[in-house]
Amino acid sequence: MRKKIVAGNWKMNTTLPEGVALATEIDTKLRNRHEVSNKTVVIIGVPFTHIWEVGRSLAPKFSSVAAQNCAAEASGAYTGEVSAAMIASLGCNYVILGHSERRAYYGETDAILVKKVTRALENKLEVIFCVGEVLAEREANNHFEVVKSQLENGLFNLSKEEIAHIIIAYEPVWAIGTGKTATSAQAQEMHAFIRSTVANKYGKDVADNISILYGGSCNTQNAKELFLNPDVDGGLIGGASLKADDFVTLVDIRENV
Repeated sequence: MRKKIVAGNWKMNTTLPEGVALATEIDTKLRNRHEVSNKTVVIIGVPFTHIWEVGRSLAPKFSSVAAQNCAAEASGAYTGEVSAAMIASLGCNYVILGHSERRAYYGETDAILVKKVTRALENKLEVIFCVGEVLAEREANNHFEVVKSQLENGLFNLSKEEIAHIIIAYEPVWAIGTGKTATSAQAQEMHAFIRSTVANKYGKDVADNISILYGGSCNTQNAKELFLNPDVDGGLIGGASLKADDFVTLVDIRENV
């Protein structure tokens, strides 16, 4: 049975002291709200500089820390890069790869992402792999083609055993940080398409067990409607993950829908 997941992505926000304070507040609220069930996995994606200290601030019973990226190479003369092995050595369990901002601002191609996914899996990291279309692609009615291409070119070299360690996050790029959100019907339509695309490659059993998150301005106002969809297994949360009350409220909503 696939997992319900609420994953925060802090992006390039908070200093280390601010991040530790926020993580501690989230952890305290998760402890105090009620016993977290095994139904919902809570993940907090933090800057590289925060992984060790934030990880120490979180009770593994309630939440886990994620990196927001990793290098495509295993090691070597790559100044400024952070390898998957380095991330794993900090006790990190997850890494976010293929985020639309990485694709758009840093030129990450499908070929680069194949290497990053490989490095992550080699180091026993679970991968949150992001896919999604920009506004022009949606308006040209190419959104299914774009997402299918990202899946096929970024993930479909993996074996059945490897794909089981992938969480897919659908990001309608036109809805990130804009205040716009895909309608509940649009989200369900794309999530169902992603699941069917995975099923066509790996079979229904694999597709039924892979978690697919919605990642486009999910917040406390729209989360319930989004999470009610049968193929929306949770959210990759941006801005709302920087507010402890909002983030824990989203966990509660996911728990109870």
